[in-house]
Amino acid sequence: MILIDYIMDMNMNYSCHNNEPTTTALLLAAGTGSRLYPLTQNMPKCLTMVNGIPILERLVTCLNQQGFKRLVVVTGHLEHCIREFLGTQAGGITVEYIFSPRYETTNNIYSLWMARKHIREPFLLLESDLVFDGSLLDNMRYPDRIAVARMQPWMNGTTVTVNQRNQVKAFQNDAAGHPNEICHKTVNIYNFSRASWYDIAERLDQYISTDRVHGYYETVLAAMVADGSLTLQAVSFDSKPWYEIDTIADLAKAEKLFSTDLSETIRCDKVTAQSLNRSENRLQHTAGSRAEAMAPTRSSVRSVPQRFSSNKKPIRAASIQERETLSKKPRGTVHATV
Repeated sequence: MILIDYIMDMNMNYSCHNNEPTTTALLLAAGTGSRLYPLTQNMPKCLTMVNGIPILERLVTCLNQQGFKRLVVVTGHLEHCIREFLGTQAGGITVEYIFSPRYETTNNIYSLWMARKHIREPFLLLESDLVFDGSLLDNMRYPDRIAVARMQPWMNGTTVTVNQRNQVKAFQNDAAGHPNEICHKTVNIYNFSRASWYDIAERLDQYISTDRVHGYYETVLAAMVADGSLTLQAVSFDSKPWYEIDTIADLAKAEKLFSTDLSETIRCDKVTAQSLNRSENRLQHTAGSRAEAMAPTRSSVRSVPQRFSSNKKPIRAASIQERETLSKKPRGTVHATV
């Protein structure tokens, strides 16, 4: 049930135009990342390193470069690690947190529902296991858009079909079941207007109130597109590399696509020396677990780019150099164009 104050707030006369870029982002980072175990035993999935740079750092760097001002993070598994890593200010972005107490027994539909009282403006929704070229967000800054990529043979998961105006016609779980249509893989990045978010939150309430908490929020979006209550413009991510990291194999593939250098580094003003030491220990422990999981040929210690503070020492972490090649294309929701 939607709270009265939320309804009143959503009905207030705010100006919101689709030609104004979004400055708020919502990051879903509550999951346990079980498919990346043991890397996620002592660290959230979003702090997994890709060539020595945590996924979360890459994401926040992209958001800073794009001019975002507010980031709301839904946390769960080892949430204190994320809080210590980001603090409350990451570059030019103010960071806020929502803890999901049911993260172990619910899916991302519940995480999105948790944000309904905290975000009341247009926002970019993204998931915390994505790495991508930051310029791909250029056309995702505006409301009611969905990031997609042309379906490739090794991909699986949710796809969409689009009409001649490049608007989503339908969501489907199996592209093979639509041989006569061009299917596009969902990248799990969306941008919603205030009006759309109000309708989505209302529909989410219906699901959560009947304890349908084990599914994906795409179920809600699919139903809304089908009944005409939600319109999403497709934005292609085919021009630059992107990857969703679910497994150790995904991580190895992502490291082949993304270099260790970021065009801009940012650091967090609220990180203390004590939290830096704790972060260092966790990162080194995770790297050690990863070495066992991936059996690399060597490891070395390097300095991760200074993050989120101009007056603190950078976190140092072990970086694994992979020499092995994958014998086959990784499964899962992945895509890259190089």
